[in-house]
Amino acid sequence: MTPSGTVHEAVQRVLIDSDTLQNRIRELGRQISADHAGQEVTLICILKGSMLFTADLMRTLDVPVVVDFMGISSYGASTKSSGVVKIVKDLEERIEDRHVLVVEDIVDTGLTLNYLLNALTLRKPASLKVCALLEKPARRKVEVKIDYLGFTIDDHFVIGYGLDYNNHYRQLPYIGIIRPEMVSE
Repeated sequence: MTPSGTVHEAVQRVLIDSDTLQNRIRELGRQISADHAGQEVTLICILKGSMLFTADLMRTLDVPVVVDFMGISSYGASTKSSGVVKIVKDLEERIEDRHVLVVEDIVDTGLTLNYLLNALTLRKPASLKVCALLEKPARRKVEVKIDYLGFTIDDHFVIGYGLDYNNHYRQLPYIGIIRPEMVSE
């Protein structure tokens, strides 16, 4: 539903509604807080898709939090990962000896996240974990460990709640399946 209560015309079907999203994010926040009791956590928000998820998640945490941002690209204007990963914005803070939690919107092939985790490991964090809102195992090419997972979905191209198609539809308060006719390959 949009703020007016209607489903956006680009959405074929709402996959995960706003209430379900927020309830699961609160559960993840409780789990992360319990696992990191007494520790400061550095959240790395993977732009742009994870911005809403990161903002909502960090408000549920009961531990000290530092936030930084990385921009990673592997999609361009397509609905499928190109397999070529580019860091388009790097961290501003050092993560050496910090407890780092990468906050990702969706794990699809695993190639982007695998690349990112390898790059971050070289920076010697005290711990490095992943919190992903969505995973799509049907498209997995590289296995990656997701420590905190919101939802597992089938192989649909989804938009909303930060996820986009060609940089549109991020503002939708739910996750929906995009109508096939809205997509040009």
